[in-house]
Amino acid sequence: MKPSVAISKLRVSSLWRSPLVANIRFVILCALIAVGVRSLVVAPFVIPSQSMMPNLLVGDYIYATKWTYGYSHYSTAWGLMPHMGRIAGREPRRGEVILFASPGDPSITFVKRLIGLPGDHVQMRDGVVWLNGTPLRQKRLKDLLVPITPHTTCLAIPGIIDLRDRMPDGRPACHYLRRSETLPDGRSYVVLDFAVARSDNTREFTVPRDHYFVLGDNRDDSMDSRFGVDEAGVGMVPNENLIGPAGGIFFSADGTTSWLRPWTWGRGIRWNRIGSIDSRSGSIAGAMVEGLPEAH
Repeated sequence: MKPSVAISKLRVSSLWRSPLVANIRFVILCALIAVGVRSLVVAPFVIPSQSMMPNLLVGDYIYATKWTYGYSHYSTAWGLMPHMGRIAGREPRRGEVILFASPGDPSITFVKRLIGLPGDHVQMRDGVVWLNGTPLRQKRLKDLLVPITPHTTCLAIPGIIDLRDRMPDGRPACHYLRRSETLPDGRSYVVLDFAVARSDNTREFTVPRDHYFVLGDNRDDSMDSRFGVDEAGVGMVPNENLIGPAGGIFFSADGTTSWLRPWTWGRGIRWNRIGSIDSRSGSIAGAMVEGLPEAH
């Protein structure tokens, strides 16, 4: 071997083992692992709206499990998978809290409860869900008081409706009518109602093949399948748009905390909301009443 060739190989070998290149390799490896985890395992989201109250509150940080429904263009990080339907996974089940890319704008992620499966007939009558010609059983529960924080709002229209109230300790709160809703398989979850709205009565929807009908648990404050994409709703959700079911809450803050003010962390973190999805009821276990993608 010529001396010049040997020296060149030695330089390349030394450069490859240098601290700078080692650090670059480490960063690239971490990035690949992060992409893999976010595409194949779990993805985090933060709740910015009240459409899924009382089961999800503004400021809840949740994660979606990617493997459950399999993989598609919208469930992989940055759409790395081409449009070719779904690969692996199981079919979503009625009553599950699901995350999906908006049919109108896939860059926006929504979180709703799955009510209608392909072929189902769904209609709202006086605020009650009718599924395949039969009403879902509802039971009146004790009214709910939700503390008003920087993350929550309370509807108050003079002379029309005013939900403002007080907690037993005197703090401002919002007063909601609360009901349990039971699916045909016996699973129940809690929904809210606070007004007579046009969304309480709808036409009958027939869920197309490979699509789903979804509703927010806060029925009078949710843009869901009752509204078409042209009405700022989501319409029927295509199977390909599914990201995964909500796995649970890993962090929750009421809006009074600031990452730049550590002394606020203790009082503003809602520790009692951290928990997993109750597979029996479809609600968040333990749930009482930025940098991450938002799930509306």
